[in-house]
Amino acid sequence: MLPGAAERISKMEKYFTINRDGCSIRCKLYSKEARSAKRTVIFCHGFGGHKDNHAAARYAEYVLSKNKGTAVVTFDWPCHGEDARRNLRLEDCMNYLEKVCEWAKESLSPEELCAYATSFGGYLLMLFIHERGMPFRKAVLRCPAIPMHEVLDRIVTPDEKLKIEKGKEVLVGFDRKVRMDKQFLSEVVAHDVRTYDYSEYAYDILVIHGTKDEIVPMEKVKAFSEDNFLDFVPIEDADHRFRDPKKMDEAILHIESFFEGKE
Repeated sequence: MLPGAAERISKMEKYFTINRDGCSIRCKLYSKEARSAKRTVIFCHGFGGHKDNHAAARYAEYVLSKNKGTAVVTFDWPCHGEDARRNLRLEDCMNYLEKVCEWAKESLSPEELCAYATSFGGYLLMLFIHERGMPFRKAVLRCPAIPMHEVLDRIVTPDEKLKIEKGKEVLVGFDRKVRMDKQFLSEVVAHDVRTYDYSEYAYDILVIHGTKDEIVPMEKVKAFSEDNFLDFVPIEDADHRFRDPKKMDEAILHIESFFEGKE
């Protein structure tokens, strides 16, 4: 991060809550002049993450420093960050994303609504597009957990799996542990986005993946992208979280080029 960037970006952050239709969604807005921004990007974090996501902050820092007329909105998925829900359900996730999109359109009135989703957020975004349509002009997925039930199978321990099978709940996750039960796992298995057709969005979705992703197998995401004619960009030596700042910056340049119609 450039000297002084953290202080500058903090002045352009705003926390707020969307309360509608039984949802209370904790959100964060990055912008200079939100209502005059041409583009609003909805950022969808990964499993066990939260709205104060490092990748979202770095992306926001870049677009705001370049005066690109972009506002970035992040939010806590159900049971993540400061969210108060007890049980993680896919339907609630779909409702949260829908409400955030509605808020962005109504409150910011952008010319373009785009999405940037990572890991579990990428899985949820693709499920949302399948179930509720494509509200975004462009969408970028970075290391999306397309084979989500296989990813969960890898991160949930054998002891935890046994507890789940017995009807108990276990806590799984990274930044915040998420309560997981048999119903949620069954929902993920029943909603395998690899079985859905996204070819009609071939020009609207870009997939970026690190070649050294230790969480989501790159080859499976690449195969999914090819099956649906989605552009796929591998980033050499990048891990799942893109911890190397240079790799993250490389991804951001691809994202911005795609949003601007240059890829």
